[in-house]
Amino acid sequence: MDKMVLHRMEYYGYHGVFEEERKLGQRFYIDVEMDLDLRAAGQNDDLTKTVNYAEVHELVKEIVEKKSFKLIEALGEHIASSLLDTYTVIDAVCVKVTKPHPPFDIHFQGVTVELYRKRK
Repeated sequence: MDKMVLHRMEYYGYHGVFEEERKLGQRFYIDVEMDLDLRAAGQNDDLTKTVNYAEVHELVKEIVEKKSFKLIEALGEHIASSLLDTYTVIDAVCVKVTKPHPPFDIHFQGVTVELYRKRK
């Protein structure tokens, strides 16, 4: 299966268990990997035979920046289901949500959840 991957899209969102996180917001990184057949798009040089990654970026931006979730798992789930609902050419999607600066008094470079969802 072919893949289209959008790496480390950066957004500012209001997600987290703590009230301050949902009030002050923070940076999030999103990676999206979509399984789809790219043969027709490649052979015909035709955007209508693939997924417009600029539109994917805007869809993800809308979710990350306009909605609020307590868990990054819920954020990732919403992104994955929205992509599958919007683009019928996508067979499966892998969404990684990274919170680079969780509000803990320990030092590490962030936390990432990765969800893989297939079309039903």
